[in-house]
Amino acid sequence: MKPSIPKGTRDFGPVEMAKRNYIFNTIRSVYELYGFQQIETPAQETLQTLMGKYGEEGDKLLFKILNSGDYLNKITDEELTERNTLRLASKICEKGLRYDLTVPFARYVVMHREELQLPFKRYQVQPVWRADRPQKGRYREFYQFDGDVVGSDSLLNEVELMQIVDTVFTRFGVRVQIKINNRKILTGIAEVIGAADKIVDITVAIDKLDKIGIDNVNLELREDGLTDEQIEKLQPIIMLEGSNDEKLATIADVLKDSETGLKGVEELRYILSTLGSVCCCVTATNAPALHNEIQLDLTLARGLSYYTGAIFEVKALDTPMGSISGGGRYDNLTGIFGMPGLSGVGISFGVDRIYDVLNALDLYPKDSLQTTQVLFINFGEKETAYCLPIINKVRAQGIRAEIFPDAAKMKKQMSYANAKQIPFVVLAGDNEISEGKVTLKNMESGEQQMVTSDELISQIVQRNQ
Repeated sequence: MKPSIPKGTRDFGPVEMAKRNYIFNTIRSVYELYGFQQIETPAQETLQTLMGKYGEEGDKLLFKILNSGDYLNKITDEELTERNTLRLASKICEKGLRYDLTVPFARYVVMHREELQLPFKRYQVQPVWRADRPQKGRYREFYQFDGDVVGSDSLLNEVELMQIVDTVFTRFGVRVQIKINNRKILTGIAEVIGAADKIVDITVAIDKLDKIGIDNVNLELREDGLTDEQIEKLQPIIMLEGSNDEKLATIADVLKDSETGLKGVEELRYILSTLGSVCCCVTATNAPALHNEIQLDLTLARGLSYYTGAIFEVKALDTPMGSISGGGRYDNLTGIFGMPGLSGVGISFGVDRIYDVLNALDLYPKDSLQTTQVLFINFGEKETAYCLPIINKVRAQGIRAEIFPDAAKMKKQMSYANAKQIPFVVLAGDNEISEGKVTLKNMESGEQQMVTSDELISQIVQRNQ
């Protein structure tokens, strides 16, 4: 039987892993620059932890794990005959694969509260699983790279998260647009149009504006029970244009009778003005070509219902791609586990989509993709014995080096170097041994010269500076 892997999953070879590790290491270094610490949580969580946290659709996408042993032992024939999938699953499955990193993090905070110094700044990079329909850019197993701050209401946390986003994508060389909104503003809009009970329907619908267009958004709102008058009142808000300051002024006037909505305007004004003062991001209306944009977008809603304050989403400007990062403020996520009132704010980097963006724009640094910098040719036992101390010396300087394990034909060893795109090859025969040197061949130019071990190290280091 021909081997295969489940749909929506992938293998990653050495080149892919080198690229992914470049992404992981870049994001990790930026998080740590801002004082974040790494944690990990199990791939499996109890269904009690996971169910009911992502809405009805999310619950359907949870991968559930059958209980070990005779999992049908306590199931009656009548229950089997009924074929009630949800009821059966609740009895034969106690665990599931994590759907995201946020709910497991909330569970972690509650369980380890006494050990944590608040505010607690954590980052986490692990795979998550969703029983979604696989398609381009959407997988059933994929990595998330999250950063969260819990135990602080300060909007400085939002400002720093925007700086982290700006720094990460600047290091990648990717121009991005950071879209920002506030769920309090959306709640205020629902209040002033007389549809406060429809806030979830409104946010879910307008979050799809980029994908399905204004006409289909209005159709969905009508199907959700909004009147034509309410939908009409939403139009100028959804299609609002101008600079960030102009948008805030307009929406503040629209929401003058909504205390919640005005609070959201005040929060966004603080975040945007503070970002402007630290020169990290600039408004979309006056953005120089090489700076990242931050734009107030009232159509941004973010699908997950636990966001309560500022929300943000990041899109690449130079290649078509969906959201490559996003997040927001949540005031009571830990309340679902019996610890109410602990506020938090977080972001998640979409590693797989960032991978695709860097591929499309060819932005991986050349050195990040090379495994070996120098290959020592194997001519036999005597030559190998001569080369091994030199290899140790080379590796001690942080240079990635290997020796071909077998005394194979020269053509085979050189083909190996070419296939792995190794930039230097070292040869040591009788002449080199008698002079206490080696021959260093540059595989790109074809030039070769006899050098000492110190000169060998110097040339390779110089090439990589």
